[in-house]
Amino acid sequence: MTLTLTPIAHDELCHGSEWTVENIDLLAERVARVALGQYRHIFQILDGLAVNAPTTTADHGKDALKKLKLDKNGDAYQRDGWLFQVISWIAASQSKQGAILKPPHPFHAHKGFDGIQLEMAADGKTVKAVVIFEDKATDDARGMIREKVWPDIVDLEAGGRVAELTSEITSMLEVQQAAFPGLNVDEAINKLLWQEARQYRVSVTISDTHKSEPKRKSLFKDYDTSAPGDLVKRRAETMHFDNMRDWMTDFSSRVEAQIKAIAGL
Repeated sequence: MTLTLTPIAHDELCHGSEWTVENIDLLAERVARVALGQYRHIFQILDGLAVNAPTTTADHGKDALKKLKLDKNGDAYQRDGWLFQVISWIAASQSKQGAILKPPHPFHAHKGFDGIQLEMAADGKTVKAVVIFEDKATDDARGMIREKVWPDIVDLEAGGRVAELTSEITSMLEVQQAAFPGLNVDEAINKLLWQEARQYRVSVTISDTHKSEPKRKSLFKDYDTSAPGDLVKRRAETMHFDNMRDWMTDFSSRVEAQIKAIAGL
């Protein structure tokens, strides 16, 4: 696998995993494929399928490289955020166990949900839950969670963005009807709009400040009050960096090299 996902649970507060990179060049190649619009190829590989690599043109490569550009003011926030979202999608793809995942965003200016996952029942006819992603690449993990993530989740719990969520769920389910012919899309949508069917997956970059188990738990303080309910509702994912911005700069260079190699640039 591209990432090692180590399970971690913090009593009744939250559960999830810590991500570590097994092979950084393989991870860069897979992120490059997503940048090239070839997420389906990576999805199939992570599903254990033996598939041929899709055709890639120079135009694909030139367009993909735009995703790695810095902001006009030289900041790397949007680039790093997009790279982390793709890594988060790869982590979710490795552990999805039959769930339906929304494709990763093709560009980093997207303002919609960071990611969505639909949990399917074993019969393929019922959707048990919708998991809403909050992916944050940040130098201030606790501040980001406290000031941005918890208010977002509280708003969602109160019915915020329900029209947007309905549209996203509908499009995902319609695409899956061929694979799940017994699925009643309208019934599934109605079920998933209830609060008890919603779950959250908060993924954030951390430094040494929150590396230990007690400090990691403190990072997610108030998760249970922001998203009250059973433990299954609250997923917490982390990825540790000695220096996140330096790592992202190096990783972006690796992704760029992979894009050029794949596209023959």
